[in-house]
Amino acid sequence: MSDSPASDLPLSGYRVLDLSRILAGPYCTMMLGDQGADVIKVERPGVGDDTRTWGPPFVGGESAYYLCCNRNKRSIVVDLKSEQGLTTILDLVAHCHVLVHNFTPGLMEKLGLGYEALHELNPTMVYVSISAYGQDGPYRDRPGYDMVLSAVGGLMHITGERDGEPCKVGVAITDVLTGVHAAGAITSALLYKARTGCGQHLDIGLLDVQVSALANVSSNYLVAGQEATRWGTAHSSIVPYQVFPTADRPIAIAAANQKLWQAFAKALGRPEWLEDDRFASNASRVEHRSVLIAMIEESLASKTCDQWMEVFVEASVPAGPVNDMQHLFDDPQVKSRGMVQTIEHPTIGDLHLAAPAVKYSETPNQILRHPPLLGEHTEEVLGQVLNYSEERIAELRGLWDPR
Repeated sequence: MSDSPASDLPLSGYRVLDLSRILAGPYCTMMLGDQGADVIKVERPGVGDDTRTWGPPFVGGESAYYLCCNRNKRSIVVDLKSEQGLTTILDLVAHCHVLVHNFTPGLMEKLGLGYEALHELNPTMVYVSISAYGQDGPYRDRPGYDMVLSAVGGLMHITGERDGEPCKVGVAITDVLTGVHAAGAITSALLYKARTGCGQHLDIGLLDVQVSALANVSSNYLVAGQEATRWGTAHSSIVPYQVFPTADRPIAIAAANQKLWQAFAKALGRPEWLEDDRFASNASRVEHRSVLIAMIEESLASKTCDQWMEVFVEASVPAGPVNDMQHLFDDPQVKSRGMVQTIEHPTIGDLHLAAPAVKYSETPNQILRHPPLLGEHTEEVLGQVLNYSEERIAELRGLWDPR
C-alpha cells in the first residue's frame, strides 16, 4: 500500500478505521499499526481523543497518556454529528478492512453505522465493537471504565493487602487486556476472511475479558467452590512466593517448587530449615506461613536488594527487585531487549516510548509513525484514500477544523 510506511510487515495492505478512544480500543489498533496496518484514527474536531486532556504530564502540547497508545496511526478529524461527517465515514468504510469502535451499544446503529448496515456496504469487513459489558445482557447500556470493570469483574476483590481494602491494579490492566484480546481476535478474523471472503462482527466486552483473565482464581471457585481472598503480593497456595523487605528496597522471591525452596534456604544461609518438619513440603510451609515469613524477613534484613540479587542469581533462585520507573528503564535487560524506542515528533522532538513487546525474527515490530497530532493527516487521508478534491477537502476542513 503506497500510504503505508512499511510494506513488508504482516498487516501491510490492511486498513483499519479506528473510531475508538481512551485505552482499550486505541491499544488494540496500536498493536495492529505496529504490524504494518494503516490505522486511520478518527477524532472529534477541536477535542480529539479524551486522553489528549488526561494530564499532567504534558510534553510539547501532548499528554503522556495519549502518547502511550497511539503510535503508528494517522489522525483525521470528522464530525460524526454532521451529514458530511457520516458520508465521509461511509466512504472510508468502503476502503477499510477493519472497523474498531467503543461507543455505547446502540449508538453506532443510531448513526447508521451499525454492523448490519456496514456489512451490507462492505461484506468482507471485520467490525469490532468494544464496550464495557458487551452488546447484550442486562448491563449492556451501562457506561464503564477500567476501574469499574475491575471491580465488577472480580479483580479488585483479589487485589490489595490481606487485611486491607480492595485495590485497583496500578495500570488499567482490564483495558490493556481487552486491547490485546481484540488485536488477536482481529487477526484471527482476517485469516477467516482470507479463507472464506466473509467479514464478521466481534463483540468484545471488558467484563468478559476480565472474567476470562481470572485464570486459577476463577477455577478455584468453579471447580472447588473456594472463595477468593486478597493476599497482597503473597500466593494462596505457594510459600515463599511474595515480596520481602531487604536492607534498602523490596525484593520479589518465587520459590515455587521443592527444588527452588531448597536452593533458596541454602542461598539464604539457612540450611537447617531443610530439616525442619514445619517446612518439609509446600503444604507444610503454607500451614506455617506466618512463622516462616517472619524468619525469612529477619534473614533478608541483613543485606541490600542488590546484594541479595547476586546471591540468588548465583543460586538460580527466581528473584527480582521491585523496580520504580527509573530503575526499570535503567535495567540492563530492558535496555538489551530494546524496550524503549525513539521517534521524531513534530512538537516534542525525540519522543521515547515503550516498544512493542513481541520480537519477530522476520518482521520486527517498529515505531514507524509518531502518535499523530489532532487531525494531522486529514487532508492526506481524504485525498489519498478517498480521492476527494482539494475543494471538497478545504470545505470539510473549514467545517470541522477551521485553523
